[in-house]
Amino acid sequence: MANFAKPSAPRFSVDVYQNEFLPEGGRDVHAIVTVTATGGGSVTRGTPADGTAAVVIMVDCSGSMEYPPEKMRGAREATAAAIDTLRDGTAFAVIAGTHVAKEVYPGQGRLAVADPATRARAKEALRGLSAGGGTAIGTWLRLADGLLRGSTAAIRHGILLTDGRNEHEEPAVLRATLDACAGRFTCDARGVGTDWEVKEVTGIASALLGSADIVADPAHLTEDFTLMMEKVMGKEVADVSLRLWTPVGVEIQYVKQVAPTVQDLTARRTDAGTRAGDYPTGSWGDESREYHVCVRVPGAAVGQEMLASRATLVRPATGGEPETVLAQGLVRAVWTNDLAASTAINPQVAHYTGQAELAQAIQQGLEARKMGDVHGATAKLGRAVQLASVSGNADTARLLSKVVDVVDAVAGTVRLKAKVADADEMTLETRSTQTVRVKKF
Repeated sequence: MANFAKPSAPRFSVDVYQNEFLPEGGRDVHAIVTVTATGGGSVTRGTPADGTAAVVIMVDCSGSMEYPPEKMRGAREATAAAIDTLRDGTAFAVIAGTHVAKEVYPGQGRLAVADPATRARAKEALRGLSAGGGTAIGTWLRLADGLLRGSTAAIRHGILLTDGRNEHEEPAVLRATLDACAGRFTCDARGVGTDWEVKEVTGIASALLGSADIVADPAHLTEDFTLMMEKVMGKEVADVSLRLWTPVGVEIQYVKQVAPTVQDLTARRTDAGTRAGDYPTGSWGDESREYHVCVRVPGAAVGQEMLASRATLVRPATGGEPETVLAQGLVRAVWTNDLAASTAINPQVAHYTGQAELAQAIQQGLEARKMGDVHGATAKLGRAVQLASVSGNADTARLLSKVVDVVDAVAGTVRLKAKVADADEMTLETRSTQTVRVKKF
């Protein structure tokens, strides 16, 4: 484990957990790469941001936000709370989103700089938010992108709230917008109520390396927005990539973030030199994340060993400063005829493989349920209950219990509930990718 971070910046470390032993001719090497950032400065609203962060809040103001009126009122109050959480010096703006995107504050295609006066003016401008019109989320994101591109801030972030489906825009337009915005800013997405499309909201968050969640009751929006903004204000290092170098003959099978949520990064690789590729991880504060890396090595004889991959955390060159190596770790392969050594599964690898399967089982089970496939839904959701029980994922187990009656959690025996509240089903689907940390061994 190596650490190359500057003393004034958060310190990054990389730890690799794996069983490096393979049987003769064995080829697939699995490793959990744990990345941890610690020692960042303490941040509060009174701590100057020094222009390091820019945030755009996108508020759904389509006609459905007025039904019930609590949604629009909750959105105004939540946005005001988020503005209050901004650190002095943070660049920010507010967008009202309908079938078009409109600047609410400060206007004229620019960002304001947070201080007591601008926060007060922004909150006053929120009083003018009213519901009316359709929903075209791509227009909101494009306007946010334009505003953030005009900022020199390293941390560029969006917060998006919607209560409905993206009905006034072709799906291909939203996909193209997300492709264009990816890598330019990160974005947290929230669905309020139960009339929005889970895959749209989670897709936005996944493409832009943010979080997604449901706020079924508008009364909880303020708390959620405050927590979101606090996390954004805690970010100190932007655009970090996990770089994987592999020797000749080694192929990367997949790269997945597995904690705190499951997210497949395999297709998001960009070349970074000979036999090296970068996988985006977004912005970091004081936190830890884990990645499952699977590489395929050439088969070899007993007694041979090799470096299967080098995992390096890098920050790109910016502002005249060169690329920075933050930390690195090694993935190894050793061939042995010791059957016990070569067949043992590393506890971290086993745990997160199960967590990824848990997320997939929930999503497939809910899809089967929507299609009326009782047998398929029962089998998949039963497997999900079993995996949640084995891994100690109590939060997911609790959400599953609102969709199925659990007969035997250990065996995965369940019965589908005859009636399930929309909010309960959507919460389970939205949070299906949230994982529980591995127990320390």
